[in-house]
Amino acid sequence: MALNNLNYPLDFKFKITTLSSDFNITDRNGNYVAYVRQKMFKLKEDVIVFNDESKSKELFRIKANQWIDFNASYSLSEIATGRSFGRLARKGMRSIWKASYDILDANDQPKFKIQEDNGWVKVFDNMVGEIPVIGMFTGYFLNPSYTVTGMDGKAYFKLKKCRLSSEEDSSSTA
Repeated sequence: MALNNLNYPLDFKFKITTLSSDFNITDRNGNYVAYVRQKMFKLKEDVIVFNDESKSKELFRIKANQWIDFNASYSLSEIATGRSFGRLARKGMRSIWKASYDILDANDQPKFKIQEDNGWVKVFDNMVGEIPVIGMFTGYFLNPSYTVTGMDGKAYFKLKKCRLSSEEDSSSTA
C-alpha cells in the first residue's frame, strides 16, 4: 500500500488559484506525500489521490455514495489493487451543530469517530461567509478543528485548519 511510514504532522496546502479543489500533502520534513484533486462538475463527489502533481500515477479514489451531503459516506479504495479500505460516513442530524463522522473499516465496522471541536466556529463562518467581500476572508480567522477518537474514546489525532504564513495558499495540519 502507498503512503506507509508517514512522518506526522502532515501539511495540506490548498491551491486557491485553481477552479477545482486540489491540494498537496507534505510530511513533517517537507517530503512530498501526495497530490489530491477533486473532479469538477460531478453530482457525486469523486476525489483522486495521485503520487505527485504530474498526476502520472493514481493511488486512491474517494467516492461519495450520494450527491446530497447530509448523510453521505465516502468510500476509499486503492487504484492498483481495487482494495476497499472502508468509508467515512457523515452523521446528518448530529452534524447540524457540530460536524460528526464515523470511520468504518472494509467490513463496515466502526473504528474511529471525527467530531468538530467547536460548533460556534461553523456558525460564525456561515454567517460571516455571507457578507460580500468580507466572506472571502473567513479562512484567515475562523479555523475549525476536529478530534479523531477511537471507539474506546481515546483521542488519536487533532485536525486543525491554520494559516501558516502569508505566502502559503491555505493550509491544514493533520
